[in-house]
Amino acid sequence: MFKRGFSISGFLQTVCLSFVLLALVASPVLAAKYVVDPRHTYIGFSVKHMVISNVKGQFLDFKGSFDFDPDKAVLREAQLTIKTASIETQDKDRDDQLRLTDFFNAPNYPLMTFYMTSAKNTGGKHLIVDGKLTIRGITKKVRLEGEYLGTAKDLLGKTHAGFTARGEVNRKDFGLTWNKTLEAGGLLVGNKVNLILEVEGILQE
Repeated sequence: MFKRGFSISGFLQTVCLSFVLLALVASPVLAAKYVVDPRHTYIGFSVKHMVISNVKGQFLDFKGSFDFDPDKAVLREAQLTIKTASIETQDKDRDDQLRLTDFFNAPNYPLMTFYMTSAKNTGGKHLIVDGKLTIRGITKKVRLEGEYLGTAKDLLGKTHAGFTARGEVNRKDFGLTWNKTLEAGGLLVGNKVNLILEVEGILQE
């Protein structure tokens, strides 16, 4: 016998609601997915030339995505794929050499990739991103430090998010070892490469 005032339908509704609430609490909060906008993204680098100056370059053909929570400035996932043959330094002869075996060996290694392994917000909008960079089939850890610049809607109502980041790698770690010694004893091309990223992504709805 059920006690007076007991309602089976009400009991079932309460049980169902409890399961729904439990599922919401137990499920991780998913960040929003953004696709990198190549028209408003710069993937570049800077390297010493003859010890006395810096030569800058960029890659023109790439694609990527990231999962990001703009309210908490939390980055949960990021990846980038770059075509090595798309390198551009405003010097055709130099670009041709960079594409060949002395450097990127683009015919045999057409892609370089970056996959984020972890990220943390160190306060405000400052981010530290650790990941794995693969060049010429060699994978090394790399750290990027940057800043979340904010979000904005374009004229079509789509949400964009922007970031800037910097990092540093040794090109010799990836088999890019070509060099020449100068008469004064320095190297024609520096081994340290500064990475420069200006990334804009479009929210996928």
